[in-house]
Amino acid sequence: MLNFPNDSRSYDATRRAVRFWGYDGPMEVSFFVTVEALQRLAAGADDEEALLRTFDAHQQEIRTAAQRSYKRRRQGSYELTEKDI
Repeated sequence: MLNFPNDSRSYDATRRAVRFWGYDGPMEVSFFVTVEALQRLAAGADDEEALLRTFDAHQQEIRTAAQRSYKRRRQGSYELTEKDI
């Protein structure tokens, strides 16, 4: 069962995404939410600070999308796009 015991997240400029982590038992799973997906949630999010605020404001919705994505296919990391959110 995938869970999110901490609120850690960071902006990855190279991937143009906010990264966060979930855990399935002892296994860590990386997730990336694209800038485009975050901008769909908040049109004015155009810098790192605004993107992180948007992530925080929509954390439950993003985690729900992460759980759906994780159930569909098991892999090392997951990218959540605007179609996932």
